[in-house]
Amino acid sequence: MDKEQFAESLAAQGIVLTAEQRDQFDRYFRLLVEWNEKMNLTAITEEGQVYTKHFYDSITPAFYFSFADVASVADIGGGAGFPSIPLKICFPHLQMTIIDSLNKRMTFLEHVSKELGLTGVRPLHGRAEDMGQQAGLRESFDVVIARAVARLNVLAEYCIPFARVGGHFIAMKGADISPELNEAKKAIKTLGGKTSKVESFQLMEEAGERNIVIIAKTEATPKAYPRKAGTPAKKPLM
Repeated sequence: MDKEQFAESLAAQGIVLTAEQRDQFDRYFRLLVEWNEKMNLTAITEEGQVYTKHFYDSITPAFYFSFADVASVADIGGGAGFPSIPLKICFPHLQMTIIDSLNKRMTFLEHVSKELGLTGVRPLHGRAEDMGQQAGLRESFDVVIARAVARLNVLAEYCIPFARVGGHFIAMKGADISPELNEAKKAIKTLGGKTSKVESFQLMEEAGERNIVIIAKTEATPKAYPRKAGTPAKKPLM
């Protein structure tokens, strides 16, 4: 997908990019490729592929969930800024917190935010399990989002504690989500969530099937969760 197709595809979904936003995506792409030579940010560096598999893919949750009335978002395991930075470019009003356990990625995200003139982007270095217990972060976000981080039962424990009651957790997943959904039922319920919808679609240019799982935070997460760093992955809630 080239830049024009990217803008047209978003416009078809009601997201019309300004000249400035198009320029921000262009600069983001260039910074990604430039910094990727120094640190491992992405295996995908060809422009059309980045626009399809990173930029467009990052924005797909907005096709099924309105960010218009959302104030604060936490991207867990945000890495090189997906989905947080594309969402922030499209919806400049979002206060975006990006949590990742690799500190050098935080340096990249700070640089990107500055170069693109993005305000209200807060990269935080740390593990989700530790930060999910911190006052000021725990149960304080309207939306918590994660893309390709872990299986859903593990991911739920990383993410749901950050969402406020009445907020949402959006999991961006690949193909064949049914086994993961079944496996994660207990975890989602235990953590105070309720699956409200699952959207399946094909990413353009045969880039594969995607599933977006939208989970409403209906009750406060019990204080015991998230458990200590490493425990959710070793002993998932089943």
